[in-house]
Amino acid sequence: MVQLAGEYVLEIIEAIGRRLPGLAVPGSAQRRLYGEFIARNPAFLARAERRVVSYWSCYYRWKYGAFGTYPGSVLLEAFRAAVVEQVGAQWPRHTPHPTGGRG
Repeated sequence: MVQLAGEYVLEIIEAIGRRLPGLAVPGSAQRRLYGEFIARNPAFLARAERRVVSYWSCYYRWKYGAFGTYPGSVLLEAFRAAVVEQVGAQWPRHTPHPTGGRG
C-alpha cells in the first residue's frame, strides 16, 4: 500500500485511502502496523513521498493547487502520523508541508 501510494493514478490513491480507515485512528492496529513498517523502512516512505510530489506537480497541480489538498498528500500525512505515533518523535519530511507552512 505504501508503494502504491506513490503511483500517479488518482483512483488508486483514493482507493487506498478508503481501504485504510484505521490509519486515521490513533492507537488502531492498522495505524500501528503501518507505523512499524515505515519505522523499519524509512527510505521506502521517502521514495513514495518524492514520487507523490512529482506526480502532483506534473499531473494534478492544476486540480489541487495546494499540495495538502491532493489525496496523495492526505495519504502521506496519515502514514506520517502512524510512524510518528510509533516512534514518538518527528519524522523526516520529503514533501512540501501540506498546510503551506514549515515543519
